[in-house]
Amino acid sequence: MTCPVTGGGIPPGPELFTREFVADPYPAYAHLRAHAPVHRTTLPSGVEAWLVTRYADARQALADQRLSKDPRHSEAAWKQGKVGVPGEQRSGVGAHLLNLDPPDHTRLRRLVSKAFTPRRAEDFRPRVQELTDRFIDGFAASGEADLIHDFAFPLPIYAICDLLGVPEEDQDDFRTWAGMMIRHGSGPRGGVARAVRHMRTYLRELIHRKRGDLGDDLISGLIRASDHGEHLTEDEAAAMAFILLFAGFETTVNLIGNGLRTLLAHPGARAALQREPDERIGPAVEELLRYDGPVELATWRFTTCATPIGGVVIPAGEPVLVVLASADRDAERFAEPDKLDLSRADNPHLAFGHGIHYCIGAPLARLEGQIAITTLLRRLPDLELADPDAELRWRGGLIMRGLQRLPVRFTPEPAAKPGPEPTPPAPAK
Repeated sequence: MTCPVTGGGIPPGPELFTREFVADPYPAYAHLRAHAPVHRTTLPSGVEAWLVTRYADARQALADQRLSKDPRHSEAAWKQGKVGVPGEQRSGVGAHLLNLDPPDHTRLRRLVSKAFTPRRAEDFRPRVQELTDRFIDGFAASGEADLIHDFAFPLPIYAICDLLGVPEEDQDDFRTWAGMMIRHGSGPRGGVARAVRHMRTYLRELIHRKRGDLGDDLISGLIRASDHGEHLTEDEAAAMAFILLFAGFETTVNLIGNGLRTLLAHPGARAALQREPDERIGPAVEELLRYDGPVELATWRFTTCATPIGGVVIPAGEPVLVVLASADRDAERFAEPDKLDLSRADNPHLAFGHGIHYCIGAPLARLEGQIAITTLLRRLPDLELADPDAELRWRGGLIMRGLQRLPVRFTPEPAAKPGPEPTPPAPAK
């Protein structure tokens, strides 16, 4: 289904949700910001929703408590589970931070924050570097790679599995389930639903096993977390592990993939980053998040009462989608918003949201993006698109924005020489 940006006296503009729109949604969003900044449209799923496209309105909506995250405030299609993550509510993993309002959200966020801290993410830096080098080692000698399949996808899934405490022998299963969720996100619902069920069953079993043998991983931290003596229930812990796994890994896949694609399209900016990677990578990743971020629209919200946004009163019970990709290209907030400026200093982008639902995994995503991009450009300095004239395809979907593939070529790294045989351990006495 395609939806022309017309109606209500709005000049005709680019159509929404076409193949061309998915490849480059920014002209359509610019038209909406100019002519219909709060716009009601019919989504490809058939659900009608309001799109909020200007920065100031988006920031207000993201923090407005009249906009609920609880699908029970939504229209009948949502209550029947016909949209959203298929099977999420029925599977028992729907009671997570993205679907809750205060006071339940406040309680769970406080509990989870005790286990998932910026310090924990920073302590994970050596492991992220180790995984990054391992995946680059897998293709560096070949002279070509698909940076999504070979790099941007496996790195965050194995990193989040390590952080959660998923045993190494089970992590390939998580890669398979995560792949099903990404591949079928806008396609056959059965693939996503099966992946959700597999993850739910596994996470509940893992939490049950860990209760008797707590370690230093995030799931053990979730189990330990308490607030005035109140612990997470097993279902709550499973739901939280699920959303940290799913949201955490796909956001980072797209951050790395979109960021590398943007740098390949801007050789001057990329060369400046390669000259001074340590000094430039922090603001560079923030600009890549703003310019073509991993999350196109914030997750669903629903009006609990008639709510004015941007001069439009949205009736109660209506779905609202805050368009982060549009807000972060708003000239009212960002100078030359369509220009990539890796040294941009004033950059309060909304790529990770705003307000009480600000992404709790943002420190880890930033860390992985910084390490992945600087390491890849250092090791493969002449990286380029395998076919500069080929059209890159984007995964269909509504919330996330990410590439299907990113084929590249480069001068192969010399194969590593085998090191000396390790010294065998001394016999036990």
